[in-house]
Amino acid sequence: MPTHHKGPEEERIALDAFITLFRAADSLNRRLSAGLARAALTAPQFGVLETLLHLGPLCQKDLARKHLRSGANITMVVDNLERRGLVERVRGEKDRRFMTVHLTPAGRRLITRTFPPHARAITEVFSVLTREEQIHLAHVCKRLGTAALGGPKEASAEDDTR
Repeated sequence: MPTHHKGPEEERIALDAFITLFRAADSLNRRLSAGLARAALTAPQFGVLETLLHLGPLCQKDLARKHLRSGANITMVVDNLERRGLVERVRGEKDRRFMTVHLTPAGRRLITRTFPPHARAITEVFSVLTREEQIHLAHVCKRLGTAALGGPKEASAEDDTR
């Protein structure tokens, strides 16, 4: 359903795109959150665990950047994961101010058990799009998310890597 706003065409197009994107994201989130709920994980918590599984230990600043989250938000996510014993913060040996976030054995077990069915569910949902549409959508969403946080409006090829 398009916007009923009677303002300038530029605003109507942007509002229509926003409404469509928001509704699609909400629909996807509802469909995919059931599997995460069984593991007692939120989408941001799952994202942090998945990133640590595939990339290894990272500092919170890098986690925040990769997930387009604020430092305060990623701190809260990591705090909650740490309380559950799924991650731990480790101080750097050379610089004690530097902290990296690591998966614990319990965190590794949870994400290795949870990730495969979640990836299959995502693949199933996205199967309505062609491979090219999925690639294009990922690029456009990355540009939009980065720009919304005040980053560059053009995502580089390097930004497309996790």
